[in-house]
Amino acid sequence: MNVASPTCRFDFSIDVPDWLKAALDDSDPHGLLSNLSPNEVDLVRRAFQFGYDLHEGQCRASGEPYIAHPVAVAGLLRELGGNGATIAAGFLHDVVEDTDITSEELEIHFGEEVRRLVEGVTKLSKFNFSSKTERQAENFRRMFLAMAQDIRVIVVKLADRLHNMRTLTHLAPAKQKRIAQETLDIFAPLANRLGIGRFKWELEDLSFKYLDGEAYAQIRDLVADKRGDRESRIHAVASTLSERLQAVGISGFEVSGRPKHLYGIYTKMQRQQKDFTEIYDIAAVRVIVNSNDECYRALAIVHDAFNPIPGRFKDYIGLPKPNRYQSLHTGVIGKGGRPIEVQIRTADMHHVAEYGIAAHWKYKESGSSQSQWTAEDEKFTWLRQLLDWQHDLKDAQEYLDSIKDNLFEDDVYVFTPEGDVVALKQGATPVDFAYRIHTEVGNHCAGAKVDGRIVPLDSHLHNGSIVEIITQKNSHPSLDWLNFVVTPSARNRIRQWYKRSHRDENVARGREMLEKELGKSGFEALLKSEPMKMVAERCNYHSVDDLLAAVGYGEVTLNQVVNRLQDTVKVQQTPPEVPSFEETTRSLMSKAIPQQSPSKGSKSPIAGIEGMVYHIAGCCKPVPGEPIIGVVTRGDRGISIHNQHCNNVSSVPGERLVPVSWNSQEEAGRVPTYPVDISIEVLDRVGVLNDILSRLKDNNINVHSAQVRTTEGKPAVIDLGIGIRDLGQLDRTFAQIRQMSDVLNMRRLQEGRVS
Repeated sequence: MNVASPTCRFDFSIDVPDWLKAALDDSDPHGLLSNLSPNEVDLVRRAFQFGYDLHEGQCRASGEPYIAHPVAVAGLLRELGGNGATIAAGFLHDVVEDTDITSEELEIHFGEEVRRLVEGVTKLSKFNFSSKTERQAENFRRMFLAMAQDIRVIVVKLADRLHNMRTLTHLAPAKQKRIAQETLDIFAPLANRLGIGRFKWELEDLSFKYLDGEAYAQIRDLVADKRGDRESRIHAVASTLSERLQAVGISGFEVSGRPKHLYGIYTKMQRQQKDFTEIYDIAAVRVIVNSNDECYRALAIVHDAFNPIPGRFKDYIGLPKPNRYQSLHTGVIGKGGRPIEVQIRTADMHHVAEYGIAAHWKYKESGSSQSQWTAEDEKFTWLRQLLDWQHDLKDAQEYLDSIKDNLFEDDVYVFTPEGDVVALKQGATPVDFAYRIHTEVGNHCAGAKVDGRIVPLDSHLHNGSIVEIITQKNSHPSLDWLNFVVTPSARNRIRQWYKRSHRDENVARGREMLEKELGKSGFEALLKSEPMKMVAERCNYHSVDDLLAAVGYGEVTLNQVVNRLQDTVKVQQTPPEVPSFEETTRSLMSKAIPQQSPSKGSKSPIAGIEGMVYHIAGCCKPVPGEPIIGVVTRGDRGISIHNQHCNNVSSVPGERLVPVSWNSQEEAGRVPTYPVDISIEVLDRVGVLNDILSRLKDNNINVHSAQVRTTEGKPAVIDLGIGIRDLGQLDRTFAQIRQMSDVLNMRRLQEGRVS
């Protein structure tokens, strides 16, 4: 049954593209939906109607109906050749986030394939995170995981971002800059990684427009001013090449010129430190022929007709880029002595250059299985690395930095001794190469040969070099390697090795922390008990020692272990020889001095000493959330407030002890901070202190003092004096800093008690 025409069924105040009208009318005389089956056209129509009804009454910042955005996104996906499910996901990509519809309901209406695509691009707006950085990192973690299951997820996301960038002018300037920076850092490189050149160039230019409007306008005007001269030069080169190609019998070719996009010109000016007038190759001539053989024949003709510029030839046909881009690039001296770039490729190569991963969609069957869309192909090695780092990098900022590093395209191509090609970042070293081959090759790297000659490990690799790694069983990573490796995978593997090498220290530290929390009585038997093994398994660790190491390093907090242990003991009968949870903690609790209930209406942070002079003891420096006790001083300093577990309290006579407790911050009437000294052992690198301070800033923690101690070849030690509101804030901060890859150890310094 035909659906009523848009003018009857829908009240549009937006332009309806012809392809959508054809889908709604169930007629396609112009073949606008010829790549879709009847069932797919029906799916597209139903998805639009569903999205239209759900978004009805919603408006964008521009004031236009919200449905204009899903229509535009679906249109971009159609241009890329997406199947029915992909285009339907374009219409529906915001319904889970912006309406009351759930993923489960979406699957009932449109199937599992559409639900998976929509779910992959949905933001985590219903979750709570401690910072914008953590929210952004978690969004990307989820997005990359969804990409691994179905690569179309990121294509839908890119179409969504491109239309948002096209309409960014309606947002506040601060939001424009934030979104533009994220686009330039993440989404434009992602489009490049997937080979979707037409998305990449527009995303970069639009980001450039909002990040540096003055430079954007200046380059745009300069390019426009030089248009006549540029077109004249391109026409002269194109005419010459056309005549030469015809003369040697190459037919069916196409020669055209194109200006380079504005952001590309800008980055070249910045990289080469040149003015616009010094950048001559702001345009390129593209030659499209029929076969690989004709590409190389055309190259010979170009070099015969014009003088080639040394060092400007690149063969991306023989060695394709990681995103599968193929073309021959060469620079020549054109008419009037001006340099010009010439690109030579086949029509299929050009299609891949424009559409990237989407260029292969037409070879997929409609309703294909999920496995056909996964990222198992070798060209997605970078994506698998990002997924691996989701487990290795717990810190949000480090994960974002790794994403940004890894998304920028590889520039150096080297060979293994067996002749396999390995793509690396510009400036890569033999150590980067070793870790790209395998983690253990990197961990046991003792030397390297490049083209048969032994070279220093910090040597930069160059295109075409044959690299051989010399390994030894007793060799291990050096801290110095962090000063010259450039690939995120190498940096992360080196850090991980150093963390694992400190395992024994972490196990001992975790044991000590847990023993202080639970008490010594029955502690050893508890560690060997079945409940403790179950706790380790619930925390995803293979053994109790692994759990203790995680506690010592900070991946798991004491509260998590204690709470899960308590839950396990409650539901399981404890063997007679193993004390119960309550029994193991009885010795600790028996030492606790009864605390007085807070006095309502008190404005003092300490309850039990109202009207008396007091001070926080400098030996243990307790903070709210820790059990405290007052000690009457012999001088005129009044009551000294100690942690109940402070060693200095044990020798104080009972008559000098005063039961006290913390008032709630609301009762205290203000939120004071308390001094805490911490010591952090880190891998010594430039910027590590700044990264730690940024975490403290994110948690609104003031730093009163800082001291850094370094010893050549050994980890650095950073001692900080900070102001803390309560124990919860301290625990959260410790957890965030301990998750940093460069942090080996972190502890709180207390003279009366070290934790």
